[in-house]
Amino acid sequence: MTGPLVSTEWLQAHLTDAGLRVFDCTTHLAPDPVRTFRAETARPDWEKGHLPGAGYLDLIVELADRASPYRFTMPSAEQFARAMSAHGVGPGTHVVVYSAKSIWWATRVWWMLRAFGFDDVSVLDGGWEKWTAEGRPVSSAPCTYPPAAFVARPRPALLARTTDVAAAMADPAVCTINALARQQHTGESDVHYGRPGHIPGSVSVPFLELVDRERNTFLPADALRARLDAVGALKADRVVTYCGGGIAATGVAFALALLGRGDVAVYDGSLSEWCADPARPVERGEPVR
Repeated sequence: MTGPLVSTEWLQAHLTDAGLRVFDCTTHLAPDPVRTFRAETARPDWEKGHLPGAGYLDLIVELADRASPYRFTMPSAEQFARAMSAHGVGPGTHVVVYSAKSIWWATRVWWMLRAFGFDDVSVLDGGWEKWTAEGRPVSSAPCTYPPAAFVARPRPALLARTTDVAAAMADPAVCTINALARQQHTGESDVHYGRPGHIPGSVSVPFLELVDRERNTFLPADALRARLDAVGALKADRVVTYCGGGIAATGVAFALALLGRGDVAVYDGSLSEWCADPARPVERGEPVR
């Protein structure tokens, strides 16, 4: 099985593999004074051009629980299995996901697939930007993957609930990581999810500090290890990541997987859910560890 991160060179060489399934997972975020950001589909961009053969996965509608008050909430196992089956993902397939502007949309789908028991999934390092900057082929043809039979096998340990996060506040064996920008963590930013600050006891590891912003690629393993080891993420009994809505948090979980730690739980509701209840505490400033 291929590793969790694949290069543009590798993917171009394997585009014609019979079992390969490539997907654009891009979602756009537009500033919104009511909900911090408004999520918009990037399907029109995919229709104009995408990697040859690639399909489009909609994180707003088909891969989210539409009944939830929070955006991007994990769908039921049944809904996810239906969507993946329709997109041709099943036994014997290898999924490669990519996105534009930020790689965290791809890591979100990577995490969702793993949370539902599917491990043969990789993220394209550098995504759309690196692929096109290198002059690699682009197509506007529709996706033609035949339907498959995806079987969801949920892994509850990879999905943190509010009760898990609350319990972790008093548990030194759990490393809880905030993947948002540092100023959001300290509460100094005007951009927040109901209340400024972070979940008590959590540490700041901004996802955007784990990638090369110009190339949209992950930093080398030694740089990732140094940053994540500094907050105790590599030695903790359990690691939980969160952000505003469970997207950037998957990027930190992915970085840890690159270092061999594939047991990280993502708090799906993240601050959108946590801050909705005024009884749940929020801290400002940088905690001392």
